[in-house]
Amino acid sequence: MPEPHSPTSLPLSRRRLLQASAVGLAAAGTWSALGVRSAHAADAYDTLRLRWQAMLTGTGFDPAAQPFATALGALGERARAQQAAMAPTAGSLWPDLPLGTVSANITSSYLRLRTMALAWARPGTGSTSDAALATAVTTGLDHLHAIAYTPTASNYNNWWDWQIGSPQALLDICVLVQPMLGATRIANYCAAVDRSVPDSKVAAYTGTSTGANRVDLCRVLALRGVVGRSSAKLALASSALSPVFPYVLTGDGLHPDGSFVQHTWVPYTGSYGEVLLGGLSKLFGLLAGSTWAVTDPQRQTVFDAVDSAFAPFLYNGLVMDSVSGRAQSRGLQSGDALQLQQDDHGRGHTIIGHILRLADSGAAPAAQSAAWRASVKGWIARDLYRPYLTDAAVDIPELARAQALMNDSATGPAAEPAGARVFAMDRAVVRRTGWAASLSMCSARTTFYETGNGENLRGWHTNNGLLSWWGSTFGNGQYSDAFWPTVNPYRLPGTTVSTKPLADAAGGAWGAARPDNTWAGGACDGTYAAAGQAVRGLSSTLSGVKSWFLLDDSVVCLGAGIACADGVPVETVVDNRNLGATGQHALTVDGAAQPTSLGWSQRFTGARWAAVAGFGAYLFPGGATVDALREARTGSWHDINGGGTAEALTRRYLTLWFDHGTDPTAADYSYLLMPGADAAAAQARSAAPTVTVLANSATAQAVSDSASGVTAANFFAAGTAGPITVSAPASVLVRESGGTMTVAMADPGRTASTVQVTVARPGYRTADPAPGVTVLATGGSVTLLAELGGTRGASRTVTLRATGTAPAPATATRLEPTQDAYVRDGSYGDTNYGTATTLTVKNTDSTGSGFGRRALLAFDTSGVSGTVRRAVLWVRGAVADSGGTQTSLQAFATTPDSWTETAVTWNRSPGPTTALGTGPVSTAADWVGLDVTAAVATGGPVTLAVWQPLGAVGLAVNLNSRENTAFRPHLELITS
Repeated sequence: MPEPHSPTSLPLSRRRLLQASAVGLAAAGTWSALGVRSAHAADAYDTLRLRWQAMLTGTGFDPAAQPFATALGALGERARAQQAAMAPTAGSLWPDLPLGTVSANITSSYLRLRTMALAWARPGTGSTSDAALATAVTTGLDHLHAIAYTPTASNYNNWWDWQIGSPQALLDICVLVQPMLGATRIANYCAAVDRSVPDSKVAAYTGTSTGANRVDLCRVLALRGVVGRSSAKLALASSALSPVFPYVLTGDGLHPDGSFVQHTWVPYTGSYGEVLLGGLSKLFGLLAGSTWAVTDPQRQTVFDAVDSAFAPFLYNGLVMDSVSGRAQSRGLQSGDALQLQQDDHGRGHTIIGHILRLADSGAAPAAQSAAWRASVKGWIARDLYRPYLTDAAVDIPELARAQALMNDSATGPAAEPAGARVFAMDRAVVRRTGWAASLSMCSARTTFYETGNGENLRGWHTNNGLLSWWGSTFGNGQYSDAFWPTVNPYRLPGTTVSTKPLADAAGGAWGAARPDNTWAGGACDGTYAAAGQAVRGLSSTLSGVKSWFLLDDSVVCLGAGIACADGVPVETVVDNRNLGATGQHALTVDGAAQPTSLGWSQRFTGARWAAVAGFGAYLFPGGATVDALREARTGSWHDINGGGTAEALTRRYLTLWFDHGTDPTAADYSYLLMPGADAAAAQARSAAPTVTVLANSATAQAVSDSASGVTAANFFAAGTAGPITVSAPASVLVRESGGTMTVAMADPGRTASTVQVTVARPGYRTADPAPGVTVLATGGSVTLLAELGGTRGASRTVTLRATGTAPAPATATRLEPTQDAYVRDGSYGDTNYGTATTLTVKNTDSTGSGFGRRALLAFDTSGVSGTVRRAVLWVRGAVADSGGTQTSLQAFATTPDSWTETAVTWNRSPGPTTALGTGPVSTAADWVGLDVTAAVATGGPVTLAVWQPLGAVGLAVNLNSRENTAFRPHLELITS
């Protein structure tokens, strides 16, 4: 069972170590460790060791200046307290951390020693160069080596402590106090690391050796190589990073659209993604210019991910909880000696520090690094809730680097970008000048929520439509201020839930609980978006559909077809505002101020708008029955996280919701969220609405907005809504402005190869070229064919114009195979597989192995007239091979040999000739579109082969055949 982690699960690990020497410089004023030590570097290993010291300690700061002086003094106090409490016995190093059954106690023991090493090494701690403290550190290291983390220890409890947590702390200490250790100790400690982290841990990219975990393992190997002076370990650490860089199509890692997933099912940019980015930024810098430098050209994907994966979820210094998994439940941990709360701002500050470190490392292209520095300066400048430069959780190296950036007049702060994004990991983000919002959905591809290790025990409904939002200058502490331990977990803002009571950790650990729906996602043109979700309930019969339309100053929220048979009420939560410990923010409904007393509740019938002072407003088109409640709620971090503190926390909430009643059969709702709007703005917009709801049913939800020119619809079945008609389930967003019309189309359910979209808008004549989109007709309406298979839910976008000469109309024709089969080489060369429900393909790049297989598909184009403009062979399937998770398929023209489905074999089959289109395929079943235009003409039969690129070893892929009951292969022809 993988044990997910982030450095915030071990609070002390967020306090980076400072360099061991350079005390003399401290007296001179500025701490510049690298400058002092580099002169003494005797060889490449010393160079790297000193570079790591500098990276851990920071440079260019004055230890006598604030906030450094206070931090150094506090460090010294903690170290002396830990030194005094240390009492080596046969079963522990500290009495409160018994060793032998709980592996986290080994890691915690090393972390305490690391704190002591810091206080010895750093200037200004009050214990700098203290001999007794140094002896305590080495005594502690020897004791742990003798009884806990040994070269012969049998690992127990949590793998992460043995392979990552403990060795990282141990090796950092070795770097800090290296002059105190000697060759024998270093050899002993390295042997212990080798026992738990042998080279085999990075031999295969699988299990717990993927994504962020792989980067952490490589960090251990690299530092083991530095401390133990092993070129082989350093070379392995560098090369073993390579599997992290390529984009993945499913599961753990960076996805092409900017999604980041860990534990297969969990969007984790803000936690595991943070670990990955932090580790890579350090390793790139550590190894730069050395024999072991990371030179894999695919490392560029990491640089690109700063903008595509991380920046979209950073806002005013925080990282959105929607991509932090169970980390949102950590808050105050009882074992954290610093008692620093872990929350969205803290996690955001950590990521910002990584980005700035990467920018300053020189590893990335100069233009990207400069842009990152500007972005970081903007995020820091706009974080008014918890200023970065006074955050006690920001490590001194990062603090010094940020302080230097803020003092750099040559770099200006980048403004907050506006726009919208919909991600394949069932997340969406919208950013406007005055606010930002994130949306959390789930599907068969993503979990309801993640729990594990006793964490996030009540996050049951966080992905059933949680709509989180922040203002540019308000509400930035909405989820930081004890929200998660005190909020009603059945009333998370934006969600539709059954109020059926659920047990802590219901559904299972590590993202095991996933709904069966596949429709989640939406269409996006980069500025606006239509997002939606087919809702299912955790351990519940709840079902329905929800949509969100992300516009200029509002989010339109629709729900329909809501049904449940749990025997309890079903609710949709309009919002649940955290008012803080004493907040009395006024609620105004239809112009009438409501009481501010705790315990007040009211049902409003026919309400048209409501506003919460200091936050925003809500419109209810046509009037709605809305319930409201003011309450104080008390909870503790321990309630939702086993490691949390038990201190009782109380926060006030103002909740607005729709009560759909017990066991509804077809409930619906509609409302608009207007972040930052006051009562006057809400009243004015209600009196003169710009948004019209065009459809709100279980099959389609659609709106039009006169202010932006946007018309958008989510179709859960083929049909029509407003001016938009689709041939299959899809999401469509249309924007009209000044003689142009942009149409974005997506298939959130990932079931269609192509979708025909008609927009009943006259006057548009020409279209800009757009990959994957064919304009079939213009004039009285626009008809498009969007190739959506294999896009993993991403949008295809085309822009049409009212100018120019309209092209001749085109026709789309879908042909089913007249026959198909796969053939197999070697001893199976005379075996027929013509009636199988799957077509298996694999190129072994060998002759007669018995594992080589390719597919043949025949089509009859005699009934199709005209000239072929485009021909795409669509096949659907997935990798089924223990050797990997993704590969490529390729189509081929074939020799003109005759064949029959029930007789064809490898030894008697048409051979592949001209190589045609290729497409990726992974372990997640999906469509693959192969461009075969060059081999297809109308008026007769055609045989196509599907295999894998020649000269390369592929993976076995199972494709649905024409004998299958669903997702059969077909040939899509565009003719004119």
